[in-house]
Amino acid sequence: MSDVTLASNDCPVRRPVPQKKRERGVLAVVVLTAAMMAIEIAVGYISGSMALLADGWHMATHVGALGLAAGAYALSRRYASHRAFAFGTGKIHALAGSTSAMALGFVAAAMIVESAARLFAPRAIDFASAVPVAVVGLVVNILSVFLLHDDHDHDHDHDHEVDHNHRAALMHVVADTLTSALAIAALVAGRFLGWLWLDAATGIAGGLVILKWGVELCRSAAFELLGVETSPALEDKIRDALEQESGATVSDLHVWSLGSGARSCVVTLVATAPMEAQVYRDRLAPLKLAHLTIEVRRREPVEESSMAS
Repeated sequence: MSDVTLASNDCPVRRPVPQKKRERGVLAVVVLTAAMMAIEIAVGYISGSMALLADGWHMATHVGALGLAAGAYALSRRYASHRAFAFGTGKIHALAGSTSAMALGFVAAAMIVESAARLFAPRAIDFASAVPVAVVGLVVNILSVFLLHDDHDHDHDHDHEVDHNHRAALMHVVADTLTSALAIAALVAGRFLGWLWLDAATGIAGGLVILKWGVELCRSAAFELLGVETSPALEDKIRDALEQESGATVSDLHVWSLGSGARSCVVTLVATAPMEAQVYRDRLAPLKLAHLTIEVRRREPVEESSMAS
C-alpha cells in the first residue's frame, strides 16, 4: 500500500475572547459572597455566636474558590490568542474546576467532622443573632444562584460542552444555599422545639451531599484534563460520516477534549480512490470540531496473479 498523503490541519485562529455572561456573573457573586462573609464574621464576633463565625469562615473558602473561577476566566480570555497555547485555553477552566472541587471536598469534610463533634458535645446557640443573619445569607445565596445560572452558554455550539469552571462556581453557591437552608431549619427547630441535635445532624447530611458533588465534579474535570474521551457516540458519527458512500475506511481515529466543549480529532483514512481532504472535512463540518487533521492513504488494488499451467 503506497502512501499518497493529503493532510488537512485546521487550527482555528485564536482571538481575544470578550468578557462573557458567565464571567460577569462569577465576579458579581464574588462581591456578594465576600460582603456577606464580612457581615457574618463581624456579627459573630460582636454577638459571640460561634455558629455565625463558623459559617462566615466557611463562606471565606467559597470566596477563594469563586475568586479562582473568576481568575480562570480572566486568564483564559487574556491568553486566548497566545501562541504558547496551541489548542487554546479551554483547559484552564477544567484546571480551576478541579481545584475548586477539591476545595469543596475539604469544606464538606470539615463540616462533617465539626457537626459530628457538636452532635456528641452540643454548644449553646445564640438564636436571636444567628437566625436573622442566616436568613439574609440564604437570600444572598439564592441571588447568587440566579446570577450564575444560565440555561446554556450561547458562545458555544458544541454538543458536549461542559464548563467545569462555571459548574464548580455554581456548585459552591448551591452548597452555600443548601447549608443556609438546613441551618435555618435547624435553628428554628432548636429554638421552638428544643431539638439542638438537629443543628449537628443537618450539618452532617449537608456535608455528605456536598462531598458527593465535589467528587463527581473532580472526576469529570480530571477526565477533561487527561484527555479522556467519554463520548464514543462522537467517534461513531465521525466514522459514519467519513466511510458512508466514500469507499474509504477509517484506519486510525483519535478524539479528545480541548476544554470548554471543544473537541480535537486526528483521523487516517485508507481509500482505493481517495478524494481531496476538503471533501472529507466538509462531511465532518456539522460536528463542529475545533481542530481537525485528516490524512488520506491510497490503497493499492489487489492484483490477481495467474499461474501458467
